[in-house]
Amino acid sequence: MRSRPVHPFLVCTLLLCCASLAHAQDAAALQGRYAALHAQLSNNQFNQPLYLESSEHAGALQGDIFARIDQPFAVVGPALLGVTHWCEILILHLNVKSCRPTTLPTGDALALAVGRKFDQPLADTHLFEFKYRVEKLDPDYEQIVLDAPKGPLGTSNYRIVLEVARLDATRSIVHLSYAYRYGTTAKLAMQGYLATVGRNKIGFTRVGSQANGKPLYIGSQRGVVERNTMRYYLAIVAYLGALSTPAAQQQDRRLNDWFASIEQYPAQLHELTRQQYLDMKHREIARQQTAP
Repeated sequence: MRSRPVHPFLVCTLLLCCASLAHAQDAAALQGRYAALHAQLSNNQFNQPLYLESSEHAGALQGDIFARIDQPFAVVGPALLGVTHWCEILILHLNVKSCRPTTLPTGDALALAVGRKFDQPLADTHLFEFKYRVEKLDPDYEQIVLDAPKGPLGTSNYRIVLEVARLDATRSIVHLSYAYRYGTTAKLAMQGYLATVGRNKIGFTRVGSQANGKPLYIGSQRGVVERNTMRYYLAIVAYLGALSTPAAQQQDRRLNDWFASIEQYPAQLHELTRQQYLDMKHREIARQQTAP
């Protein structure tokens, strides 16, 4: 694929990964973290059992979500295994223009094209090759890792980590982590975006109050991380929620459910109308299915 420039912030912040927080490694550890977050999961601005945090340290950005999903691990665990399932999840994001399962010498991978919030030729997008591996698979816990060693503008060490554990017979715990490393070029590009078209964008972490008493939310690069963390978490939820729908109807339900879920947080996540989003995604998915 021929690569041409796209707006740098999209690529530098869309695919976030690895975590400064150590991952749980087993069901008991993830259950313990969930229990420790009881207060935050029970009382938050999301109106659901969800906790989101972000961090920036020494040239690395990270977003993490801990949440409860009201589906059993026996359903959630298998549904999130495999590169084909991950492409069905990732394509829901408005900046993902194509996702194809592929194979690298090291094993299964995803070829992901990332671009703008409107229709684009694939030649005008950036291509990422994410290695896929199942880091751990137990009867009540699994950890999946997607990583890409480099990106544009000197960014590197992209990683997506998903942990899922059984909570009880009908519910599961999810920990989704995104992070990447950036250098001077990417930092300057991000500063340019945040000073112009992104100057009014906000994240979810409350950092104070405005003069009128309304909440003041974080901006800057951490705000970008938080928005994309939420977009990908909601893509996972939309994908899982459609599993009970007849196969021929699942794609449309996923798209509609994802859009409905992001519109719950318009200050942070609204970008397109429903029809604009659906029209764009239908064209991208059709192109993805027919291209060689």
